Amino acid sequence: MEGARTTVNLRRIVYEHLETEGSRRGLSLFNKIICVLILLSALTAILETEQSLVGGHARLFLAAEWLFTVIFGAEYLVRVWISAENPKYGPGWAGRLRFMKTPAAILDLVALLPVFLTFAGSEPFLLRAVRLFRILRVTRLGRFSQAMHFIIEAVASRRYELMLSVCAAMFVLVVSSTLLYFVEGEAQPDNFGSIPRAMWWSIVTLTTVGYGDVFPVTPLGRILAAITAVMGIGLIAMPAGILAAAFSDALQRRKKEAEAEESVRPFVD
Repeated sequence: MEGARTTVNLRRIVYEHLETEGSRRGLSLFNKIICVLILLSALTAILETEQSLVGGHARLFLAAEWLFTVIFGAEYLVRVWISAENPKYGPGWAGRLRFMKTPAAILDLVALLPVFLTFAGSEPFLLRAVRLFRILRVTRLGRFSQAMHFIIEAVASRRYELMLSVCAAMFVLVVSSTLLYFVEGEAQPDNFGSIPRAMWWSIVTLTTVGYGDVFPVTPLGRILAAITAVMGIGLIAMPAGILAAAFSDALQRRKKEAEAEESVRPFVD
């Protein structure tokens, strides 16, 4: 009984140091170290794509990757172990399985697999694709970032408005592509000979990128292109405005929550 109680107490202590959800105390030293290692691992994966840098240091890069994999693997197992302390998942192995099925845990596991999968194939393309999965570790930083929580909260609170703006953009994309197909199809069959081909021009124009590799040459086509370009400005501004308002609302809510906690704390103390 005493050993089991000691294990539970140890698990609780580790959980309080590693868990970041709902914590306002900031990152623990362990989580700060993990963040640094994630960045170093992603940097190593990026540098490894440059053969002139790898050169005769292939063993060094491989050793570094194995070191990162062992550290992140141990961290993954520890997080699975302490997940029993989180009320959201519940105690025992059932709770741990619920934690392992969460998107964050699955992403952690996927980021660990590349170093093992490189031994499963010898095709150069497969090896490159598998190794680049290590860059997915950067996305794990979202777990430790308050800014990422703000972004998720803002997008979730405005998901219906954002969906409407996406639907409007898709509608304009299809209509403009169809019109340019009819107007420019005969003059430029390679670029506008079908609606899917014309969509490339519509996407580039609506997003205001304007590569200039494809453009209408007929007078009517240019008029339609001008209208599409002007509409593209509005379509880009619409989700930007929605997200800006959502971020402002999220920050105001967090500020009010922090002020409420500060006002209650003296009574608690």
